[in-house]
Amino acid sequence: MEKLNIDLNSLEETLVAFLKDEVEKTGFKKVVLGLSGGIDSALVAFLAAKAFGPENVLGVMMPYKSSSKESVEHAKLVVEASGIRNIQVEITPMIEPYFQMNPDMSSLRRGNMMARQRMNILFDNAAKENALVLGTSNKTEILLGYSTQFGDSASAVNPIGDLYKAHVWNLSRHIGVPHELIDKKPSADLWEGQTDEQELGFSYKMADEILYRLIDERMTAEEVVEEGFSKEIVEKIQRKIKFSQYKRKLPVIAKISKRTSGIDFRYPRDWGV
Repeated sequence: MEKLNIDLNSLEETLVAFLKDEVEKTGFKKVVLGLSGGIDSALVAFLAAKAFGPENVLGVMMPYKSSSKESVEHAKLVVEASGIRNIQVEITPMIEPYFQMNPDMSSLRRGNMMARQRMNILFDNAAKENALVLGTSNKTEILLGYSTQFGDSASAVNPIGDLYKAHVWNLSRHIGVPHELIDKKPSADLWEGQTDEQELGFSYKMADEILYRLIDERMTAEEVVEEGFSKEIVEKIQRKIKFSQYKRKLPVIAKISKRTSGIDFRYPRDWGV
């Protein structure tokens, strides 16, 4: 999509500088991220390696027993290509007892549990490493609410949260992410055979084009439909944006005092430490 074109050299430089500034001004020099075998985490790993040096980046692979073998293989390709450190933590022994206690759990509930367990592991390793956790959710996913609250949406710093999926694909090609990750169908690998686009009900390409018009260009749903997009899909995307707003906010605090965190007291991050 021509409207989403962006200078990739400038984008890479901006995101690497962003990572260095946001992490180092808080007093940290190392970062931790989950390596899913997907393109989003791969791109973040490459950006982090450039920002901090690969020796200061820890990628954590966290497969479940039903996870695709390809996901782990692709995560290892990222490690080899970027040079970052890595560990593998099998989450099955941690989470299977809870699943056995709740045999009627839906795929959604099981997927949410796995996403939150993985984030627990990342934050624990961040404490061990004296590091910050990097987020790997892109703008398309964030706007659609396609994430688990306090799971994959939880992080200290997210360098790709304002990149549509199209940007992620283009920058990944530019920065050297292995083609195996770029060419495959996106999947959160939360259950066997799961793909993002199948679950969403539309392609990322279509989502990007509609979201860009609704969000960046502030067009109405009616105006987007007039450009030739399906009314059903435009309205579906608009509903997803509205109903997932709570995921994009910090917990709402009831105000009873003179100054309340998140309302009229906001600590400027650029104060540093």
